[in-house]
Amino acid sequence: MPINFTVVPVEDEESGSSSAGAAGGSKPVSNLGKLFQVEEDGADLQRHSSGDDIQRCSSPFNSSDEEREQYYDGKNMALFEEEMDSTPMVSSLLKKLANYTNLTQGVREHEEAENEDGVRKVRVTVPQMGTLIGVYLPCMQNILGVILFLRLTWIVGTAGILGSFAIVSMCCICTLLTAISMSAIATNGVVPAGGAYYMISRSLGPEFGGAVGLCFYLGNTFAGSLYILGTIEILLIYIVPTATVFKDGEDAAMSNNMRIYGTCCLVLMALVVFVGVKYVNKLSLVFLACVVLSIMATYAGAIKTIIEPPEFNVCLLGNRSLRNVNFETCAKTVQNNTMRTDIWDIFCDSKYPNATCDEYFMSNNLTEMLAIPGMRSGVIKDNLWGDYGAAGTFVEKKSLPSVTVQDTPTDIYNAYVINDIATYFTLLVGIYFPSVTGIMAGSNRSGDLRDAQRSIPIGTIVAILTSSFIYISFVVLFGACIEGVVLRDKFGYSVKVNPVIGILAWPSPWVIVIGSFFSCCGAALQSLTGAPRLLQAIARDGILPFLQVFGHGKANDEPTWALLLTVGICEIGILIASLDAVAPILSMFFLMCYLFVNLACAIQTLLRTPNWRPRFKFYHWTLSFLGMSLCLSLMFICSWYYALVAVVIASCIYKYIEYKGAVKEWGDGIRGLSLNAARYALIRLEEAPPHTKNWRPQLLVMCKLGSDLMVKHPRLLSLTTQLKAGKGLTIICSVLEGTYMTRGNDVKTAELNLKACMAEDRTKGFSHVVVSSNLRDGFSLLIQSAGLGGMKHNAVLMAWPAAWKQARDSSARKNFIETVRETTAAHQALMVAKNIDHFPSNQDRLKGGTIDVWWIVHDGGLLMLLPFLLSQHKVWKKCKMRIFTVAQLDDNSIQMKKDLQLFLYHLRLDAEVEVVEMHDSDISAFTYEKTLMMEQRSQMLKQMHLSRTEREREIQSITDVSRGSIRRKKLVSLHISCIPEEEAQLIHDRNTASHSTTNDKAAGAAPEHVHMTWTKDKLVHERTRQRESIGVKDLFNMKPEWENLNQSNVRRMHTAVRLNGVVVEKSQNSQLVLLNMPGPPKNKKGDENYMEFLEVLMDGLDRVLLVRGGGREVITIYS
Repeated sequence: MPINFTVVPVEDEESGSSSAGAAGGSKPVSNLGKLFQVEEDGADLQRHSSGDDIQRCSSPFNSSDEEREQYYDGKNMALFEEEMDSTPMVSSLLKKLANYTNLTQGVREHEEAENEDGVRKVRVTVPQMGTLIGVYLPCMQNILGVILFLRLTWIVGTAGILGSFAIVSMCCICTLLTAISMSAIATNGVVPAGGAYYMISRSLGPEFGGAVGLCFYLGNTFAGSLYILGTIEILLIYIVPTATVFKDGEDAAMSNNMRIYGTCCLVLMALVVFVGVKYVNKLSLVFLACVVLSIMATYAGAIKTIIEPPEFNVCLLGNRSLRNVNFETCAKTVQNNTMRTDIWDIFCDSKYPNATCDEYFMSNNLTEMLAIPGMRSGVIKDNLWGDYGAAGTFVEKKSLPSVTVQDTPTDIYNAYVINDIATYFTLLVGIYFPSVTGIMAGSNRSGDLRDAQRSIPIGTIVAILTSSFIYISFVVLFGACIEGVVLRDKFGYSVKVNPVIGILAWPSPWVIVIGSFFSCCGAALQSLTGAPRLLQAIARDGILPFLQVFGHGKANDEPTWALLLTVGICEIGILIASLDAVAPILSMFFLMCYLFVNLACAIQTLLRTPNWRPRFKFYHWTLSFLGMSLCLSLMFICSWYYALVAVVIASCIYKYIEYKGAVKEWGDGIRGLSLNAARYALIRLEEAPPHTKNWRPQLLVMCKLGSDLMVKHPRLLSLTTQLKAGKGLTIICSVLEGTYMTRGNDVKTAELNLKACMAEDRTKGFSHVVVSSNLRDGFSLLIQSAGLGGMKHNAVLMAWPAAWKQARDSSARKNFIETVRETTAAHQALMVAKNIDHFPSNQDRLKGGTIDVWWIVHDGGLLMLLPFLLSQHKVWKKCKMRIFTVAQLDDNSIQMKKDLQLFLYHLRLDAEVEVVEMHDSDISAFTYEKTLMMEQRSQMLKQMHLSRTEREREIQSITDVSRGSIRRKKLVSLHISCIPEEEAQLIHDRNTASHSTTNDKAAGAAPEHVHMTWTKDKLVHERTRQRESIGVKDLFNMKPEWENLNQSNVRRMHTAVRLNGVVVEKSQNSQLVLLNMPGPPKNKKGDENYMEFLEVLMDGLDRVLLVRGGGREVITIYS
């Protein structure tokens, strides 16, 4: 886990003495000779006297400032003086660690004061909170709250003692396992303020951190709604029942009252939080005291039932429990049946004996029994098992006799205690779980703790064990002391509208009422205080761009905007107006948070990263996985549809951060997991070569950079993206000339430019820039070593060197040809794009046209696969594929077409097929002239390897003779007139020649460039001069006669010219032409002509992709 240090400047205690020493004379120096003991005493004394001057002269840091002096004072560490600017001394680092503070940002109210100038002074003190105050008591305050006082008795009555024990045990074990995982993470280094969000985000990465952080924030926000609803429920039912605004239609009226009073309470609490958090923090101990007193009163009341049960009775009609709101006597008549009771008035239309009464009332008797029989009564046996019911059913005691009737009038329905909601085990789990969700209170205060690594594990685990004991003991006490029908009475209507836990408490139910009221108020204020700060921390991390506005606050850093959003979301929970409906929502978000805490610990443990060294040793990955599984199970047990909604919300946030969020590197476990998975996959890939069906182009893209280190042909990356329908590997690389020591910064700049260009074209892959003494070696190095293991490139993509003729030397031509040879030798495919700048960008949409494939030779099928890959991209989607093949004289072109169509059918490719017949023909004069020009140019290049003196003399002689020839000759032969308007620039650099002559080595002069331009006129006159001057002809060894030309070159030129004519005729208007790329000659003497052949082959075409297969099949007809 990364540690973010906040450096606090401190006064140097020894500054005075250091200054005094500096003022008094020279600094004390160290005799390095004593270290090695090789110098004589006299030499040592001489070193003492002159060492300071020598050091000053020889040190590269002569102009060091005062800040550096605190790292390097004197010469005791002269051996490490070169590193002093970048690596501080250990003593300096330890000083920073000793004065490090990780105060919670905004959690503690800063003590502020303003002077006359309006400058704010902030005094920050060192945290002094221990385990008890900083962790244990806040956790207890958050764990023991609204559910304990308002719903636990109802859960025990509905689920029974055994069912309630299972619910409490599952939830407490879940939180205990989560606390163990959280303790391991919290003790693995310093945890700055941020609590669970910080731990999850730094352990699982920004995507998981943001998703779970927002879920945790929503959980805290809905917790505020839950506590406010609990506060209003206590207020309107138990404290001031007459304060309701709506009277008619009791259920709807109660919901509306909850909404009105809840909104008012929310606004009031928000104002308190806005005015100052310090008031909330000061009242927290008061609220905690209320909780403790209420719990002690409950224990005291349970013990008292052994001696004397409380005088609270419950009245039942038949086996149905009655609401004891308006009557004192549980009887139909009194005084020898002469006086009717208040119960009679409820079920009858008059007080007279002949009144019309409810049938069930007349058929059943009234029974009065103790609401709390006590622990010695044996009621625990009746409460062992659950009693679930549907919504609207009566709360009944099954053991009492009852005469059933057909219908119960609606107006009398409200006289009974009714189940307001349908009850079942999974619902009770969801309602109960929020009562154990306060375990993060200690980690949220990590910035205020004296020793967070010690306090968080001890305080949190002890708080969970204590609260678990309280809950389990309460389950047993409630089941052993209270009657079942009273336990199932959620609001205590049968005991004169008192909380059921209140009638058990001693000395009065008001202890529970007042205690629970202030407890809920305090918990709501804590939620409204913590949730905005959590949102502010997420916003300031910058992982969610749309949350940036919530990272700002008031002058004292109070999160004002985050508080407004929290109030708005909290109002949604209040408008639900049901504590039972909000609790499962709250459970989902907290369970998801706990799930990822366990996942983070499990991943870190299994990865065994060197940085994973928690001080808390009582953890294991199996416990974390058990806790994670239990959290996931509880999510779907509580409410499967709420669980799905929570998962969808977290998934959407995750994908949003992944797609749009800021890039963060926090050394998280997910990245470590990815590295392990990548290592495993790479090892598996090397076990066997990939099958043809799994072949896809893994591209090594050779990018050329300009003098400004910018990508010269960005459309090459666009073409790469369009070819990546195969989703293979992409490595964008380039080569810089020089040494890495001198061009290290250029490499970083070039890689940044490559990545920026890749991001602009949405090219998914890797960038790599190497430095080599020359481009040829750099290209060779990349072709051989790029990639890793089984993820190596199998194809090379590069742009055609269009300026190879105009280059100042022959390196461009040589580099290209050697690249072709090396890819062939490495069994890698090669793709060369001509006029790459004319290719469409990723934003273009071709409206139609064709992609023409000229299939001359079969070298693995890559030529057929590339158009299919291109057609998968939206740029080329509307282009049709056409395949041309060439038939010779002895080929059956009709049968060839049928066979090719069948082959394409088996390949599942849709394309038009055309067979072009190219019969043998005489070689044209144009071909001879092309060959003649090519050989003359090659001969000139060879002859240019002369010494400087000979070169200058030859240039002068050629110039003089050419001028004389122009004056003498006015006409030229017929075959010269067909030479096209071309310009050939011949450039030679003596340093680039690997086989310089002996005279060059002896001369030792600085290299110079010879620039000779041959236009059409100069060529005409030069040939005339050659016929007249035998000496010059012999010097250049030129053979202009056609019959003396190299017949191999003539045949190749003939093929290039003929094939180019056919391709231009058929495919001049196509969007893209794919051609088989002929290989270079095996004899390197013909390298000069190879480029000319390719130029002629592509002449007159705009977008051309030359393709040379790697020698293995890449496409198959089999499934």
